[in-house]
Amino acid sequence: MSKVVVGFDFSTGSAYAVDLAIDIANRWQSDIRLVYVKEKKEDEAPVRAEIERRNAGVAHLLKGVKLEYVLRQGNPAEQLARQAEEDNAVLLIVGTHGMSGTKKNLLGRNRYRTVELSPVPVLLVREDFNFNKALENIVVPIDSSDDTRQKVAQAAAFAKSFGSTIRLLGLFTSTAPSVRQLVKNYVTMVQRHLDNNSINYTTEYIAVKGNVTTDTIEYAERVHADMIAIMTEQENTLSNLLMGTFAQQMLNQSTIPVLTVRPKKVLADTAQY
Repeated sequence: MSKVVVGFDFSTGSAYAVDLAIDIANRWQSDIRLVYVKEKKEDEAPVRAEIERRNAGVAHLLKGVKLEYVLRQGNPAEQLARQAEEDNAVLLIVGTHGMSGTKKNLLGRNRYRTVELSPVPVLLVREDFNFNKALENIVVPIDSSDDTRQKVAQAAAFAKSFGSTIRLLGLFTSTAPSVRQLVKNYVTMVQRHLDNNSINYTTEYIAVKGNVTTDTIEYAERVHADMIAIMTEQENTLSNLLMGTFAQQMLNQSTIPVLTVRPKKVLADTAQY
């Protein structure tokens, strides 16, 4: 059976991540592997006791799937990535703290490091997001980069499982007709894929006036999105290069859960559908 790996550290954010993992695992019929990365001299006994107590408290929510845990030691981002690889996981979920003060940049680097290293898609959820609603809207931004469509399969899997609507967002980062037409072509391909899989979607195009990340988040907030699906490598504009990559900015700024997908090299354009 496939596995969903979850990073856990007793924080509110990681507790939300476990709750979300249970919902996803039940729908996907995937077992859950909870990962606690301990410090070198940390006593394992109380950690295990507390994790087992919490797992027992949610056991009644599991529908034919297992909730197991493992303790690892080392760099958290590296250990989560290794566990995801060892388990051949379908998803890694990480809960993060809300950002404030001087912790903002450090937290951003830590969460991005996890995304960089993970061999599987990563879903990051902030503790300050409102989880009291269903996963109704998933924003999928489409730009002119070669890999932009590769996140669609993962977003579609969520939409299929949760009955969500995909909100396609065509991003015009250039006034060049050829670039704009390329974005439209990519969007058309995605629409065809969603039609073939009977997934509801809407489509909107915006001309990026300032920063791609800011415009994407503003759109996501306007449509009351519950998730934003992005690639770890995205089309770069000058404003993005000055402020960090699209993925880095998104993980720093978005209060909406972000699903990140690493691009895979393909031999032919048809391999992406």
